[in-house]
Amino acid sequence: MTNARPIPANPVVAVAGATGAVGREFLQVLHDLDFPASEVRLLASARSAGTALRFEGCGQVPAGDYVVEEMTPASFEGVHIALFSAGSDVSKAMRQAVVDAGAVMIDNSSAFRMDDDVPLVVPEVNPQDALRHAGVIANPNCSTIQMVVALRPLYELARIRRVVVSTYQAASGAGAAAMAELFDQTRDFLQGTPSDELEVSAFQHRIAFNCIPHIDRFLDDGSTKEEWKMVAETKKIMGDPNMKVAATCVRVPVLRCHGESISVEFEGPVSVQQAREALKNARNVTLLDDTSANLYPMPGLLAGTNDTYVGRVRLDPTVDHGLQLWVVADQIRKGAALNAVQIAQLLLPE
Repeated sequence: MTNARPIPANPVVAVAGATGAVGREFLQVLHDLDFPASEVRLLASARSAGTALRFEGCGQVPAGDYVVEEMTPASFEGVHIALFSAGSDVSKAMRQAVVDAGAVMIDNSSAFRMDDDVPLVVPEVNPQDALRHAGVIANPNCSTIQMVVALRPLYELARIRRVVVSTYQAASGAGAAAMAELFDQTRDFLQGTPSDELEVSAFQHRIAFNCIPHIDRFLDDGSTKEEWKMVAETKKIMGDPNMKVAATCVRVPVLRCHGESISVEFEGPVSVQQAREALKNARNVTLLDDTSANLYPMPGLLAGTNDTYVGRVRLDPTVDHGLQLWVVADQIRKGAALNAVQIAQLLLPE
């Protein structure tokens, strides 16, 4: 049973991993949504402690430069909501301290996503699950989030039997160092550095002018853990363990925003027009689908946005009841920080 205190209208919020790419985005999203915090604490490792970060403020917290504190078990005393993006090991190490302090951990790592007692939440899809927590709520994988946001309105037209997805995942999915590596390799390559002399550290191979079909580690069945996450997490979030999902995840030389090519097979007929109407009316979904005007979602043009964008909706003639679509969302926003803060909003008193 959770020790979490009731969340007040103006909660104290801790941002764990504040100096990382997602941690900084937490601060931006808290500001953008004007989250009604009474205090925001910036926490990170001992190495990052003492760093001053600019925060534009939210709720009762004024804009200013805030000093990052070293995260310890004592950091969560008096905290109501702890937004975590510090890696699985840190989340596991700090979980008990957060729960014992009566706070709710909203965790961006993969540490607890498949635990039976931890809700895995996308507010547009399964908001009710957030209230069933035992002190921890998991933020899903970035590529899973945008896919299920697009699938939910379609599932309401007819049950989805099977999904086949290929991802085009931006460097941001691997963090700030990976984004910097894409910048550096691209610059060096264009300045004439031979490809075999480019510095490679964030990825298995160079990312500049390349695509890498390898995200996370390989499993015994030949898939990667990233692909497994999309399969397992989609079933849990959608509440349908019988849905079949096949995924191929690829890293591409894009800074922000993941793209996904998705083929959906339904149990009954769903027309293109029905699908477009459902997507157009879905919360936090923007339909960009006018091929006569070359209108479709593109990662390079959607960085910094909040919605999930869908285009190229068309029939899949290879199955009886099939559609194909293209989905784009900002990995750092909706795929991470924004989704977590939206979960925090679900916890606020009405």
